[in-house]
Formats: sequence, structure tokens, C-alpha cells
Amino acid sequence: MLGSKAATDMCRIAAYTGPEIPLENIIVRPAHSLLEQSQHATEAKLAVNGDGFGISWYGADTAPGLYRDVLPAWADENLTNLCRMVHSRLFIAHIRASTVGETSRANCHPFKFGKWSFCHNGQIPHFKAIRRRMQAALPDHLFEVMQGTTDSEMIFYTLLANGLDADPVAAMHATLQQIGPDGTDGPIKLTCVFSDGQTLFAFRHASSGTAPSLYASGVLDNGGRALASEPLCGTAARWTAIPTDTICAMTVAGMNTLDAAVAA
Repeated sequence: MLGSKAATDMCRIAAYTGPEIPLENIIVRPAHSLLEQSQHATEAKLAVNGDGFGISWYGADTAPGLYRDVLPAWADENLTNLCRMVHSRLFIAHIRASTVGETSRANCHPFKFGKWSFCHNGQIPHFKAIRRRMQAALPDHLFEVMQGTTDSEMIFYTLLANGLDADPVAAMHATLQQIGPDGTDGPIKLTCVFSDGQTLFAFRHASSGTAPSLYASGVLDNGGRALASEPLCGTAARWTAIPTDTICAMTVAGMNTLDAAVAA
């Protein structure tokens, strides 16, 4: 039952791949849509997630479009208008409850670089202690485009530096190694959704305890598929939890688990 486990989640995520649809079909219209979750989350540490929002979406171009703002999702009428008018075959949406980094547009998810877009729910509690080391490990072309101060953006650029284009499993494994073991402030918790414009990738990890939630839908009415922090219909039995420590790849054809366990 939704909300029955210990709530460890913070931000909320929803993503879609399939036949082109208006963004509102995932973000606004479902009974437990991402917009609904921004004020009434049931599997989150906080019921209200009001520290900004963002959407990345793919069309004819390789690089995604991006819209982010610091307003609470429910307070920006531009969001509902955008979601009604913009159609996409693949998109990622995120509402933020901040843990690291001030409320600013640069710190809102998703983040993008080239063909990739990325968002994250969770926290590296000891991020301040490792931030300078992780920045120093980035190649110049990635360090120079960083705009924000979040652990989430650092995870994204570290994944890219570790070869995300070539091997998402190896990149995630190397990134977790760079993050290192827990500090004294609590366990590392990561749930990530990211895409190259062709495939939606999903990953959940907790160094101890429960990883932030993420579910995969079956085939939707229109033949597409979705990911969401909480089932968009509000009924968990109709969705499948993404397994921990394994990268899953979702396309219109289905969802596959990539070869190796990331945290093995």
C-alpha cells in the first residue's frame, strides 16, 4: 500500500517514452500526476515538494528542450499551458524538495548536456566533504558548464566523465566509487532517471536502508511506458518497483535490466 514503508524520498520524478503525447498526459492529468504529487506525495519524506520544477523533452533535435523554474509547480500557470501545448515522444519531469543547494533555476532538475538529460531524487549527506575532490576530477569541458551547487548536478557530470555514452553500468559504478563510503551524516541515497533521447534509464541505490522509490508502468493505453516516483494512478499494484543497484533501460519495446549489478 502506498505510504506504508518508511518515507525516505524527497523530490518526485515522472518520465515517459512512446508515441508522441502532450506532456500533460503524464504531468498534469492522471489522478496521482506529478503535479498532484507536488502537494500530496504519499511515499515521500515531505508531502509538499515546492522548491522548483523542470521538464526536459525530446523532439526532432538530438538535444532536449528544457524548461525549469523556482516556483512551486502548482503556482506556475505556464507549466500547465506548456504541458498542454508541447507534445513529445520522450520526456522527464521533476519537482524538487531541496536538500543541497539553494532554490535557484540552476539547481532545478533536469540537467542537460549534449543529448543527455538527467534528474535525481536523494542525497549525498557528506557532499560538502567530497565536492572539491569531485570537481577536480571533472574534465575541463564539463567543469566549465556546471552552473549550480547541487550533489545532483555533480552526479550527472561525473557520470558523463566516467563514460556514460559508452557504458551506463560502468559509469554508474565508477561514480559510486568516487562518491565513496558514507560519512557521519547518514547513508547515500540515489534514485536517478536519465536519457540519451532514445532510452530512459532508471537507477536506485541506498548505501543502507531504503532507496528512494521509483516505479515502472506496464504498457499504457497508447502503447507507451512511464516511470514515476509514485504510481500515477495511485495504485502500486499496477506498477513495478525498479530494483536497486541495477540500471534498467526502458524503451517502447519494453524494459531490460543491463548486464551487471552496479554496486556489486
